[in-house]
Order: sequence, then structure tokens, then C-alpha cells
Amino acid sequence: MTQQKESVVTPDRFKSGLTYDEYVARIQRNREKFEYNYRETKLSNEDASAFRSLASRQEGPSKVLALGEDWCPDVFRGLPVMARIAETAGMELRIFPRDDNLDIMGEFLNRGESQSIPTFVFYTPDHRYIAHWIERPAKANAEMGEVMKRYEGLDRSNPDDLAKLRQLADEFQTGPVWALEEKSR
Repeated sequence: MTQQKESVVTPDRFKSGLTYDEYVARIQRNREKFEYNYRETKLSNEDASAFRSLASRQEGPSKVLALGEDWCPDVFRGLPVMARIAETAGMELRIFPRDDNLDIMGEFLNRGESQSIPTFVFYTPDHRYIAHWIERPAKANAEMGEVMKRYEGLDRSNPDDLAKLRQLADEFQTGPVWALEEKSR
């Protein structure tokens, strides 16, 4: 656990974040993907019970801050899952668009340098920092690795290769829906 010394995320700042419904209502891109992933995310009874138990602890996570942008595949796949977890566990979720909140993002850079999203920051009921999560799921890393292999040897100055690169980028943007993948297990 990394202890934050002084944070720009005060209790009042946290409360100023958007609820999930408010965030979805204002997104400009990928709304259908957010809605689909939220609708299709189902937690098992065992997982739901574990999340509720964890959140009910005196020092447990009762608040979660999310940084994200609606154009990001990791966000439209991951944020709806976190919304379901927070809803099930009784955690208060507040969302901050990353590009409008770079001071918050600056506290939670991936490896101290990258503005990776989504970023989830967990707090106790009295707003003490517990931990934050930045890394994307293993499934997304594997998927990205497969896409990147197909980029090898392509020349961005070649119009035909550039078209292939755009196609690969589109494929990753619309790639597998994690909620459905989880249901099939």
C-alpha cells in the first residue's frame, strides 16, 4: 500500500465527483458500450457477499474514486464493472473525467509517469486512503499483445499499412466485451 501524504482529493472534492448515472448521461462516445457492459455485468452471490463484507469493515473501502474518459476501451469495459461492484457492496462511487482533473491523475500515475485509465482509488468511510488500482486486467493485456503483434512490420508512411493500422485500432476499440466473457465461465 502506498500512503498518500497530502491529497488534492479532500472529502468535499470527492463528493463533487459524478455518480455513475451522471457520468453516463454526459458521455459523448461509447455510451452504448458503457450501458451494455453495465447491463451484462453480473456478480456471483459469492463475489457479491465478499465485496459487501469487505466494504462493511471499519477500515474497509466504503468510497471509490474513478478517473476515466469515455473514448478509452479500458474505461468503457472496466468502469461499468466497478459501478456494479460499488453498487453491490454499498460503496460510494464518484467519477472524475481524467482530462479535467489532471491534478488528481498526477497523484496516481502508472509507474510514476503514465496517465493510465481507468484508475480506481479506495478510501475508508472517514476518507483515509487505502489503495489504488491502475493496471488493466490480464485479459486486456493479452488482447493488446495480440493486437500489437499485428502492428509489427507495418509502415505508418505506407497508405495500405496505415489503413491496416486504423483497422487494428478500431478492432481493439470494439473488441471483446468483458462482461460477456465473464458470464460464459
